[in-house]
Amino acid sequence: MSEPVCRACRGRNGQIVLDLGRQPASDHFPRLVEPGPDARHPLQMWLCADCGLAQLLTDPTVPEEPKGAEPAALVAQARDAVHRVSRAGLLPESARVAEYGSPHGGSWLGMLRERGLRPVEEGEADVVLDCFGMMHCPDQRTALAERAARLSEDGVLLVQYHSLATIIRCGQWNALRHGHYAYYSTTALITMLSAAGLTARTAWTFDLYGGTVLLAASRTAEPDDIVRALLAEETAMRITEPDRLRALQDEAAATADALRRYLTEQRQAGRRVYGYGAASRAVALLCRAGIDSVLLPAIADAAPAKQKRRMPGSGVPVISPAELVAAQPDEVLLFLPDLATEARTALPQIEAGGGRWVIAEPRPDPLAPLSVA
Repeated sequence: MSEPVCRACRGRNGQIVLDLGRQPASDHFPRLVEPGPDARHPLQMWLCADCGLAQLLTDPTVPEEPKGAEPAALVAQARDAVHRVSRAGLLPESARVAEYGSPHGGSWLGMLRERGLRPVEEGEADVVLDCFGMMHCPDQRTALAERAARLSEDGVLLVQYHSLATIIRCGQWNALRHGHYAYYSTTALITMLSAAGLTARTAWTFDLYGGTVLLAASRTAEPDDIVRALLAEETAMRITEPDRLRALQDEAAATADALRRYLTEQRQAGRRVYGYGAASRAVALLCRAGIDSVLLPAIADAAPAKQKRRMPGSGVPVISPAELVAAQPDEVLLFLPDLATEARTALPQIEAGGGRWVIAEPRPDPLAPLSVA
């Protein structure tokens, strides 16, 4: 393999801080009739010593994830974000807005139109929005430069990201996946913005995914107390130090061992355990834990495009929510905690039949059952 080059600053100094071995492409859900074996590729996180950006080292895969159902939690967070940014005076009526969306879906344009903003597909914009989109760009420097170039002189760039501070704090090692090229700390992102001629001015935090940040930047601004507090928190966490990120390696081993032990014990006790949420972040978890359809018969997902397919690598079938209810599971392993309220509301039959939901997250309380509402 050639010497790593930073996707943002082009530096060559850095270290691998998380190595998940060879993993299948987490956005390729084969049809049930495709037996495999599925191709596997190295999955490693590299931390640039020059700019501090944590990033995917290499990615030979081709994105092809079936479109998932948009979670209600994501919709609610977007609505909250639009309200808060508007209150800050950064969404003026009649402003031109350009959106760089995520391949996973979700758009703010409808809500922004309702507030009088005018979406534009090309050219200059007064508001440029990137909601979990830029992380999918292999060339981070070029992607950010493109967004900055579209800003009007007094325009504002809004970038939302799953914070690296959250990933470390919550032990979310399985956030690392093919197709996601950057894992932003606020510290590293501000360095990237500076190289593009922009300065962070304020930020908002949300509970989504355990902790996300929406950062506002412009050409003429000074960081406010919120931005300074985020930077101070990351400094205290030592977020740009390789040893701090290497703790995720231990989290990966511990989480995988715990999951396999839990499923083995449940099977030996004669309890039926199914999953819910055929998410990309579940792929590495299942593979690293050595889980197959014997230990986990199926994972339900609300997205029709994922049903009648299987999880890559592990071969666990993806079924519909109706099939999950019909299976009458004793426990349902929830691979996306943000879906908890939505899933329990949509499928009351699970708890009504004596089943319970269990969170499949490294921390703070791994494999802990949700209380019955």
